[in-house]
Amino acid sequence: MGVSGCGKTTIGKLLSESTGLPFYDGDDYHPSHNIEKMSRGVPLNDEDRRPWLEALHQIARESIRDRGCIIACSALKTGYRQILANGIETKAKWYWLDGSRIMLSQRMKNRKHFMPATLLDSQFAALEAPANALRLDIKVKPQTIVDIINKDMEKKEFGIMGMGVMGRSIARNFANKGIGLSLFNRHVSQVEVKVAQKTIQQYVELNNCWGFDKIPDFVNSLSRPRKILLMVDAGKAVDEILEKLMPNLQKGDMVMDGGNSHFADTERRMATCKKSGILYMGVGISGGEKGALEGPAIMPGGDQQAYSLVKPYLENIAAENPLGQKCCTYIGPGGAGHYVKMIHNGIEYAEMQLLSEIYGILRYGLHQSPGEISKIFAKWNHKKNASYLLEISGQVLKVKSDDGWMIDKILDSAGSKGTGGWAALDAIERGHPFSTMTAALFARYLSSDWKWRRNFSKQMAFPKSKEVNDITIKDLESGLYLARLINHHLGFQQILEASKKNGWDVDLTSLAAVWTNGCIIRSRLMEDLVNVFRTEKLLLNHEQIQDKIRKHRKALIKTVQTGLACGQDMSCFSAAINFLNGAGHPTGTASLIQAQRDFFGAHTFKWMDDPEGRSVHYAWAKE
Repeated sequence: MGVSGCGKTTIGKLLSESTGLPFYDGDDYHPSHNIEKMSRGVPLNDEDRRPWLEALHQIARESIRDRGCIIACSALKTGYRQILANGIETKAKWYWLDGSRIMLSQRMKNRKHFMPATLLDSQFAALEAPANALRLDIKVKPQTIVDIINKDMEKKEFGIMGMGVMGRSIARNFANKGIGLSLFNRHVSQVEVKVAQKTIQQYVELNNCWGFDKIPDFVNSLSRPRKILLMVDAGKAVDEILEKLMPNLQKGDMVMDGGNSHFADTERRMATCKKSGILYMGVGISGGEKGALEGPAIMPGGDQQAYSLVKPYLENIAAENPLGQKCCTYIGPGGAGHYVKMIHNGIEYAEMQLLSEIYGILRYGLHQSPGEISKIFAKWNHKKNASYLLEISGQVLKVKSDDGWMIDKILDSAGSKGTGGWAALDAIERGHPFSTMTAALFARYLSSDWKWRRNFSKQMAFPKSKEVNDITIKDLESGLYLARLINHHLGFQQILEASKKNGWDVDLTSLAAVWTNGCIIRSRLMEDLVNVFRTEKLLLNHEQIQDKIRKHRKALIKTVQTGLACGQDMSCFSAAINFLNGAGHPTGTASLIQAQRDFFGAHTFKWMDDPEGRSVHYAWAKE
């Protein structure tokens, strides 16, 4: 590609001779009225070019069935290149022949062609520099350019660094889609030795990949502009690998962090890379090992033009939602991608805790066996509470070992990683009451102190929970549904507040659509939310949702009461009904808190009948 006179035909023919690939000169496919127009010195417009571009696109698509082909086409605008590569983006390689206006003008004057030199200015005016092309300076000899292209075409188109569980699963997903990969894993003597190479040997779909444990060799194996996905642990590991990677990259190369990095760290790294002309994105990926392999939900954030460079690749490996749409969409600038992944995990924490608390009531209040609870969950999974987490919970509970239920052999100490704590701290910093998530997080913290809990329970010797008879399975199902509605409201509201403050302009409808498949919190409720967010950004403000609150509120209260009565931790359910009660009264009890604060610290307050007015202090002591 390139403006007229840059040597596309010359290079294309030489490249065809050296590769054996058929060559198609775009000039040969212009309709006669286009040639006549240009011969008169009149530039073509978009309407003139479209049928021509579509004809070349058809040639490209058909050639993919064989070995491929070489096409010479000016392809000046981004939109033109999109037409040419539509549907075959990950199969197309772009080479931009670029040179000075003086050199190009002289070339055009010295050749016989229907395009007059007077149209060169219009070509430069239309040219939109491609981010996804290797730029080649036409000052060098044609054969040198051909040698560079040949060498580049031998290289891999995508690189993945980090061959842990997620990294190798993502790699297998890419490879199954026919994308050429270079894989890297660090070398640690006697601990991590030739990990990438061994991963390739382990999986047949990776047979055409290349493995490396030296960064310069890995980088040099990739076609430019390079596209590299980091799949390493968040925090120090990302900074360390970036420090070693950056000196080997060139302007226009792309690095994506696919781990669970904190969004502020992502923005810091983005700013550092920008100084060197390196494109950087924070890409949230959800779905666990299975999702990474079969199709995750992907949340890319960063520069939107940079995203266009990798969009075809990320969409290629993403899950599809029930509407046939890819569960991958541009979230917003800066750290928006990693931010929404953090909140995704916060919602996930609460969803898991809610199911755990329901399990507690069923097991120890209604004295159902794990197998019986599994059947209840399986029934629910065909109704309004249907979700991936409910599905796997049912599968877990039906598993037996030789001498009992598998669930009874697992230590009741829940682990947690950084995203839950980050989501909680972010809620605190924003003054946002994401109480279901923080309750779930603190419940995990309490569970992890299992030694103290065992001793304390012996000392207290609480009576064993008795069977409860005043709640139905339907009540529990309804209580769970409303608690989940509140949890999702709080999570999406936190995203909305962060989006406004940071200027991310996150589209909640599109985000909910991404989360309808591939990710851990995919559910029937999430599918419903796609439509809810089309008309209302705050979930609990939606008229239909408010009808559901009225319908299920008593069941939620009853669920909490029953759980507490049978001695179960109801942290997350309690947080849900507490939020609803706190939000559902026109006058709460915070007036007493303000009076207390004003009494002991003269912190002032506002009058009920003038909430927007000035703050006042009252002389309480004189009373």
